[in-house]
Amino acid sequence: MPDFAIYPSLKSKTVIISGGAQGIGAEMVKAFAAQGAQVAFLDLDETASAALATEIPNVQYEICDLRDITAMQAALAKLTDRLGPAHVLVNNAARDDRHDWKDVTPEYWDERQATNIRHMFFAIQSIAPGMIANGGGSIINMGSNSWWEAGSGFPAYATAKAAVHGLTRTMARDLGDHRIRVNTVVPGWIMTDRQKELWATPEALEAHRNRQCLPDLIDPIYVARMVLFLASDDAAMCSANNYMVEAGSI
Repeated sequence: MPDFAIYPSLKSKTVIISGGAQGIGAEMVKAFAAQGAQVAFLDLDETASAALATEIPNVQYEICDLRDITAMQAALAKLTDRLGPAHVLVNNAARDDRHDWKDVTPEYWDERQATNIRHMFFAIQSIAPGMIANGGGSIINMGSNSWWEAGSGFPAYATAKAAVHGLTRTMARDLGDHRIRVNTVVPGWIMTDRQKELWATPEALEAHRNRQCLPDLIDPIYVARMVLFLASDDAAMCSANNYMVEAGSI
């Protein structure tokens, strides 16, 4: 593993991450904790959340279904009551479940948007007032290069992830006067356990390597490192933009 950077500005900062119990989210939790930040996360998986909290001392979490905005708002309030206003919010939670466009119903479409985009706005709405009181902050929304690549097999997911960029741009403008930075991190195909179990066949991996400029498959830690940078004071003049972690995928 490379000898990664330490960001002194992240020490003791309060960081809240949605979907933090597994995959990329768990790597973020670990990475922020290693920086000395006060880390909290939201997740629906009680078993995985408890396991991660056992592994990392002092991490806080709340169990909630992010599709239930009232429940999410209450969970965020509990975390900020315990830790103080957040300096960093990472809107990470999403699910890239495959679906055939011919089978999509209005109900399924709405549920996918609730899973992949709606909660991001309402998390910002909940957390931004505390950031304003702090004098600034960093919000990082997780996008996806799936729609940049014109990926198939998940139109509702791809649409939601494309919308993340619009949310980032408009909220960067609305919150910029308060020195709150809003950016999108755009992962490529990241080799989480979920991806390996469901879709990373030898044939699919070989085809994907051919789309990347770099030959190596992408570990979740590299997404977490980009998020750390954008959360830190080193990125003080970075806002309203996309930061790609996709090995030059085309």
